[in-house]
Amino acid sequence: MRVHPKKHLGQHFLHDKNIAHKIVDILTDAPSIIEIGAGTGVLSSMLQEKFGTKVLYFDVDKESIQFLIDELKIPENQVVFQDILTYDFSTQPNCVHIIGNLPYNISSPIFFKILEHKNKIGQVVCMVQKEVAQRIATSKGSKTYGILSVLLQTYYDITYHFTVN
Repeated sequence: MRVHPKKHLGQHFLHDKNIAHKIVDILTDAPSIIEIGAGTGVLSSMLQEKFGTKVLYFDVDKESIQFLIDELKIPENQVVFQDILTYDFSTQPNCVHIIGNLPYNISSPIFFKILEHKNKIGQVVCMVQKEVAQRIATSKGSKTYGILSVLLQTYYDITYHFTVN
């Protein structure tokens, strides 16, 4: 089974396992972990290996969901066919960490959703467009310093780890 990227979902799949390892290695352990946009499962397989049943895999692409279940053998109760923007984080009994290769077209709305639930979300490790990452991590006084930079830096320690070609 092959998962095809869908433009209308803003999907850009991560294929490089070395990059995936670097991303997963940044994530610290937590009672619950959510992967946003599992895609072809490159991060998912590493998360399953490292964190097991603590991980919930969210995607709005039925093809990706089926791939996780059929090919990666991730238990169905860990795979959620739902838009993360509609998820109620208050249902989480403990602190949750988020990881993902975020879809380009909804990365900002995802960050605002994270801010809404900042008391439940301890860490966010994500791959986003370079411009989005630079805008979030920029310093006060920069041309790109804006509301997202201000809010995220108020509640989280922001680190720009590396650039992916």
